Amino acid sequence: MSTASRLRAVEDRRAPIHLLRELTMPLVLAAVVVYLVIGIFTMDVPSNADFPGPRFFPAIIAGVMALLIVIQTVTAVRQWRAGTLVELGEDDDQRRQSDLVVEAGTRARLDVKALAWLVGSFAAFALLLEILGWVIAAGLLFWCIAHAFGSRRHLLDLVVGLTVSSVAYIAFDMLLGLSLPSGILGWGF
Repeated sequence: MSTASRLRAVEDRRAPIHLLRELTMPLVLAAVVVYLVIGIFTMDVPSNADFPGPRFFPAIIAGVMALLIVIQTVTAVRQWRAGTLVELGEDDDQRRQSDLVVEAGTRARLDVKALAWLVGSFAAFALLLEILGWVIAAGLLFWCIAHAFGSRRHLLDLVVGLTVSSVAYIAFDMLLGLSLPSGILGWGF
């Protein structure tokens, strides 16, 4: 590749459309942050609400998202100015090594089985939450989603799911004073 063609390639990567493509996700996330902030400020908060209150965690989420938006935007602008934005699949080695790049002339396939596991697990979670309770239902949801994404370590996935859902249950119940459905585990208490 000659110097002139390399320079043209860098100039092509500096086209505004490339920057716009890289800024699409930060723009979508910025809309979500604006929605969260509007919700935070228009939320009816009882006067007797203690710290941290119902605005605290949404504010943390909005702040972290805003930080990620800034980082992603700065990175995209720097790469765009330097002409180092990489086009997906422009490198033949990258095309051969990545399973994510679809070769020209082929069609992307939808994994219907994985999609069915995902949709079914969320539907089952919604239906069984009150009966089984948060700990068991969320643990099973984690296991089903891990299975849908191809994990074959069923026992480990179930243990991790039950552990994470138990920690979330304790955090919501003891730290925030919010009760999650206890289901069959709470019937004896």
